[in-house]
Amino acid sequence: MQNLNEIEELIKIISKLPGLGPKSAKRIILKLINNREELVKPMAKVLVDIYKNVSRCNICGTLKSKNECQNCKSSNSKRKSICIVEDIADQWSIESSNIFDGYFHILGGTLESGSNGRDSLLINSLIKRVEKEKIEEVIIATSATVEGQTTAYYIKDCLKDLDVKISKLGQGLPIGGEIENSDDGTLYTAFKNRSELGTDSD
Repeated sequence: MQNLNEIEELIKIISKLPGLGPKSAKRIILKLINNREELVKPMAKVLVDIYKNVSRCNICGTLKSKNECQNCKSSNSKRKSICIVEDIADQWSIESSNIFDGYFHILGGTLESGSNGRDSLLINSLIKRVEKEKIEEVIIATSATVEGQTTAYYIKDCLKDLDVKISKLGQGLPIGGEIENSDDGTLYTAFKNRSELGTDSD
């Protein structure tokens, strides 16, 4: 293979993406080079726009464009529930299944996921949102992993002084399962069979 610095640097960057290694990166790069007008040029523009305009909302945790967050903007709909997920991929999975019509709050990780400590999980913002929007039910949709469940009980403890029902996803989500990788049927069952967090059914 030709030793081109630009190619080598791009291979290193693409290889860092989930599910991609050096071989996959090389195939992607060749596809891009062979279709530079159709792919490289518009992709470069979009990536610059994303870098400049797209960021994480410091209130709800989802992605926002420039200074407008559509998730926070939807507060005018007077919804009665809020679903707490670990990351944005989880939000997208639940939204695409059309089984939940409420607010989302994206933590950005779990208490045990390395750099994601308590301060970065927007817990204080969650409490304020529950109070401000007069939320009746908080659905904790963290993954069925040790880290996810630890985070769920921590959130429950943080909300204990508020007059709000706190539930978690029920059967349908396997032990160790992640929201992002669950199909629509599994998510539907998990939402339908959700139970109050801390009950005997846990």
